[in-house]
Amino acid sequence: MELLVVIAIIGVLIAVLLPAIQAARESARRTSCINNLKQIGIAANSFHNNYRAFPVGAESKEWPDLKFNPWTFYRWSSLAHLTPFLEETNARSALDFSVPLYKGVSAEVPAVNKEGVKQMVSVFLCPSDHAQRINQAFGPTNYAACAGSGSGGGSPINADGVFFVNSRIRMAQLTDGTSHTAIFSESLLGNPDGTPPRRDVQLDYKFTLSAPLTDAQCANTSQWNIQNGRGFAWVSGEMRCALYNHYYRPNEPTPDCMGSSFGNITVVFTPYGWRAARSKHSGGVNLLMADGAVRFVEDGVDPSLWRALATRGKGEIVESGE
Repeated sequence: MELLVVIAIIGVLIAVLLPAIQAARESARRTSCINNLKQIGIAANSFHNNYRAFPVGAESKEWPDLKFNPWTFYRWSSLAHLTPFLEETNARSALDFSVPLYKGVSAEVPAVNKEGVKQMVSVFLCPSDHAQRINQAFGPTNYAACAGSGSGGGSPINADGVFFVNSRIRMAQLTDGTSHTAIFSESLLGNPDGTPPRRDVQLDYKFTLSAPLTDAQCANTSQWNIQNGRGFAWVSGEMRCALYNHYYRPNEPTPDCMGSSFGNITVVFTPYGWRAARSKHSGGVNLLMADGAVRFVEDGVDPSLWRALATRGKGEIVESGE
């Protein structure tokens, strides 16, 4: 009888302590996630101090060695350009930015960069997520640069945030104030490599073959991603990887939506998207501001406030203490 009482007491203690232990572990993981963003913020400001501007959100330009290569295939991300200012010096030394990320009709990675783009960079991975490869050819990322409010149908060209295609935004252009301008946030990784998509709103995204995006277009498309899930490559400055925007609120129950533009060689395959900040932290996401501060923003944030935080100079009124 006494043994049964002891077993019952142990069971109760486990039931009481286990949630507390799990909460403590998640608190530690969230703190580590915040520290990752702070390191990225320090690197972004160091880059700005060195070059008098923040890095591009994604590169797009002609490649003289292959005239018919789509300009958008350069695609090197802000995270890739920040690696010299992070402790991950091996990542930068393994990359050659003089050649595009992709080349030719097969969109393969040039041999000179194949090993470099595969590197797993710890500061780009939130410990609350699974930290596994989404594509065996690339290292993934949980962090993405803010392209703005998502206006213009999710266009990454001349967007109203700090990072977009060929952006070189200076601190002086952040007229909304550095403490009111988001530069990075977090996003969940897609399904690990080899795992089929499940049409999970938080992990997968819808896809349409046209751009700019519209709400009706994204709601009505039946296509979902079947390869290269969210965050599959930290080196890539596209909406699936190292760019996001504030069209949807954090952890929005509406699935993210991606599209692709067509046209001449200067714009073909430009990735459009409405990609929300998403995390496994209960109730919201971490948001890095241009002044280096990291805020926790709740899922239920007012949409107009959320979009205002994403723009660099539209003059929206942002109340203190948001």
